[in-house]
Amino acid sequence: MSSAGQPYPPHVVGEEITDVKEQLRRAIRAERAKLTEQARSRAGEGFAHVVATLPQVTAARCVAAYVARPSEPQTMALLERLAARGTRILLPVLGRGLQRDWAWFTTTEDLQVRAPGRPAEPAGETLGVEALAQAEAIIAPALAVDTAGGRLGQGGGWYDRVLQHAPAEACVIAMVYPEEVYDAETRPLPREAHDRAVDIAATPTGWQWLRGAPAGA
Repeated sequence: MSSAGQPYPPHVVGEEITDVKEQLRRAIRAERAKLTEQARSRAGEGFAHVVATLPQVTAARCVAAYVARPSEPQTMALLERLAARGTRILLPVLGRGLQRDWAWFTTTEDLQVRAPGRPAEPAGETLGVEALAQAEAIIAPALAVDTAGGRLGQGGGWYDRVLQHAPAEACVIAMVYPEEVYDAETRPLPREAHDRAVDIAATPTGWQWLRGAPAGA
């Protein structure tokens, strides 16, 4: 994609990776803040269509997803679409600190905000972090991805830790806006040893393999 208008620190070499990540996070959040509610809603419908029709998602009996924060690409239309066709959906339950847990999504009415500043979570019983082993596809939040599978998250490290419990064959899908897909050859995202790569970037208008398509895809 074109890098015009795409935030990227001008001096990456020699800087602390954590500092570079924070520069990018601030810049990307600022760009997202410019979107109108109408644009967010329209993009949310696009995300729902693109992700729900991915072969890796349509074939999955169980999908791990998330409830978006206001600044993130909307996911509610996607959750409703998946639930309507009978897909079982795991949603994060954040717990205290970086505590990791999951619960089943039932209906939007069942979601509740458990603590200020956190996304809504299922009101039902939690299942334990190992529940992610049931997921055949995992939809992960991201601020940006690059074409080598690098993912820039929100900075808490929750998903990097929780993906350790994912099945090796599960496809990890990041939802980002088109301008948040970076060319790994010219604008690689900063990565640390604990960062977990993703397989697919989904935007409101389409999707692409990252790191190259697997054999038979």
